[in-house]
Amino acid sequence: MTNNYYLGIDFGTSGARAIAIDKEKNIVATKQNSFTNITADELTQTWQDTLYQLIAEIPLDIRKQLQAIAINGTSSTVLLCDREGKAIAPPILYDDARGKEELEQINNIAPDNHVVVSATSSLAKLLWWQKQPYFKRASYFLHQADWLGYLLHGKLGISDYHNALKLGYDVEHLSYPIWLQKQPYSHLYPQVFTPGAVIGNLTPQQSHRFNLPANCIVRAGTTDSIAAFLASGVSQPGEAVTSLGSTLVLKLLSQTKINSALYGIYSHRIGKLWLAGGASNTGGAVLRHFFNDEQLQNLSQHIDPKTRSSLEYYPLLKPGDRFPLNDPDLAPRLSPRPTNSSDFLQGLLEGISRIEALGYQKLQELGADKLTQVYSAGGGAKNSTWQAIRQGYLNVLVTVAANTQAAYGTALLAANQTLL
Repeated sequence: MTNNYYLGIDFGTSGARAIAIDKEKNIVATKQNSFTNITADELTQTWQDTLYQLIAEIPLDIRKQLQAIAINGTSSTVLLCDREGKAIAPPILYDDARGKEELEQINNIAPDNHVVVSATSSLAKLLWWQKQPYFKRASYFLHQADWLGYLLHGKLGISDYHNALKLGYDVEHLSYPIWLQKQPYSHLYPQVFTPGAVIGNLTPQQSHRFNLPANCIVRAGTTDSIAAFLASGVSQPGEAVTSLGSTLVLKLLSQTKINSALYGIYSHRIGKLWLAGGASNTGGAVLRHFFNDEQLQNLSQHIDPKTRSSLEYYPLLKPGDRFPLNDPDLAPRLSPRPTNSSDFLQGLLEGISRIEALGYQKLQELGADKLTQVYSAGGGAKNSTWQAIRQGYLNVLVTVAANTQAAYGTALLAANQTLL
């Protein structure tokens, strides 16, 4: 019996997941790998090893009928590569704010209120690299998903307009703006395609290595948060997806494009609509710093979501946030700490929920469609107590998305079954 299968691969900050689907969008295989305690120097090798291992673990009968692959990566996690595609320095991760040193220079070249005016933007990281002695060896500036895709299709310098947004790519006119083209490092920019566009077939080497069809295609990728949105099935303006992963990411489908560097807000293009949102450094990573999964589950059962605490936390692990307060020096607020652990957890969950509500409020104030419903994705979506707390702050229906895995959204992208 023959079937057509499609593979989506999601790379996050602490691991990766692969999901294969059939032409009816049913999941037929899921594999995942974690990577922790990895040094910066080990990142690219770990990513490569993980990518290859995940593909190899997909059952052979599915691999032999695989029609397309797509990959998502963490937004603004970037690499500087030589002409052979090898990283000439450790990658800079999404939340690395060393680019705050370059904000004055960015303000001098970029339009006011632009998404790149952020300490963690891809452009800020490129400008920081420009000052390093090894920069002259660079031939390509790539995002995590760009580089991982290259390992499969063999074409360097390819990106998608979701990943390229924070480099400064104009997603409305589908081109690099003049002010960005004028810069002395413009030769490093990747060529930008629509997410899901066909980049090419697998290289013969990879086809042979993994027993994949020679005509299996690799499509342009996307970011992890956009992939989670695609997985949710949201299609109507006013509907939103909150990704409760290591960080907190809000995406509100809107008929209006919203950008505000002042509040860390930007809009991704989704077909003829816009996905307005932002990403905060608060989220699951803060919860995991204090509690393991079992503790989170048990302590949540002792919280009454209808009774709010008096705690006013802004949960961060280190100074700095991007949205809805874009302040690289914003101090974490995690005190006072109650002696009762469930009370402390409630304060954390409420603090993250307040940030979420403030984010959606700001999007609507700036012209996005009125929020009508929120779908939850990511690991935090499983916590029903947290869902009830969030619904109290948001005042709209909060439900778990039918599919919450970014790898599933990326598999839909591989199958060309999205709004794009």
